[in-house]
Order: sequence, then C-alpha cells, then structure tokens
Amino acid sequence: MAKSLRSKWRRKMRAEKRKKVAPKELARLKTVLGQGEKGEITMKDVAEIATVVPPEKVKKPEDVEMQKEDADGGKMDLDTKRNKKTMLDDQGRYPVWMNQRQVKKVKAKRTAKKGKPKIKKGLAW
Repeated sequence: MAKSLRSKWRRKMRAEKRKKVAPKELARLKTVLGQGEKGEITMKDVAEIATVVPPEKVKKPEDVEMQKEDADGGKMDLDTKRNKKTMLDDQGRYPVWMNQRQVKKVKAKRTAKKGKPKIKKGLAW
C-alpha cells in the first residue's frame, strides 16, 4: 500500500521539511533546556515544543492495577438469557451486534429444520 507516485512525492516532501525544521527545533529545545538550568524556565516555552502533562494527571501504579473482585467472584451480570443455537433472547430478539444478513442466515436454518419449504424468488418456467 502507499506505492503511488503521489504518496511517494508527499513522503519525500515531508522528509525535506523535517530536515529543514530540525535545526530550528533543536536550537529552541536547547535554549529552553539552558534556561532550565538557570531556573528561568516557564511552562509556556516548553509547551510550544512538547506536550506538557501536569503531575496530578499522570496515573499512579496503584490506579493502573485491577480493582479487587466483588463478592460474587467477579462474574459479569447478564441481563437476559440467550439461546445459543437460535441466538434469541427471552423476548425473541437477536443481539445488537448481529447484522441483518446474519439474522436471515440463522432464521433460515431455524425454519428449514421445521420442514417449511423455501419459497424461491424468480420466474417459474
């Protein structure tokens, strides 16, 4: 993918731009870091070059760990019972994630087992 002439040209131009901008960016970074040694650094200067995240928003290791399991053993609560073969719930509905093509396929299997003949669409010669 991305082998067209246009994408090759864009990639080439982006590389040229990076070469052109890199010295300026490096110089700005060095000046900001140089000011940091003197204690004159401001967050506005750093924010222009890099993304600044306050220390309060950085997640702590204990926040990342999984929460303790509930008293019921950590099982998911299933709101409805679903038949595995027909994929229908108590009210006779299909799952939300199932598209209409899949619904037709499952319904056709179910009706075929009952013995009803399929009605073919088209001309009968």
